[in-house]
Amino acid sequence: VQLQASGGGLVETGGSLRLSCAASGGRTFVNLGMGWFRQAPGKEREFVAAISYSGGYTYYTDAVKGRFTISRDNAKNTAYLQTNSLKPDDTAVYYCAAGRWGDSPRAYEYWGQGTQVTVSS
Repeated sequence: VQLQASGGGLVETGGSLRLSCAASGGRTFVNLGMGWFRQAPGKEREFVAAISYSGGYTYYTDAVKGRFTISRDNAKNTAYLQTNSLKPDDTAVYYCAAGRWGDSPRAYEYWGQGTQVTVSS
């Protein structure tokens, strides 16, 4: 499975971005849990959000609850992360991942290349 993340950019504090993760090849997308992680400079990769195979279950890290929304469109083999009310602390490279769903990187077999999100103060 190949994952292509896109949608990152430079925004001001309080702005929004919609990140996309397009899947292709290999396993059927509907059989894969999807997750988003992020890594800021000098920090470890951290979990952001996850969504189950059908989209019926979602899970967020506390830092983004109420601001970010994960979703998926199985007909388009694409997962999304809507990011609202962005803060400078949200600045990081955002990675999408596919596999079993959960908050651990070990739950995911496939990873995208990352998309940079920069929030200016």
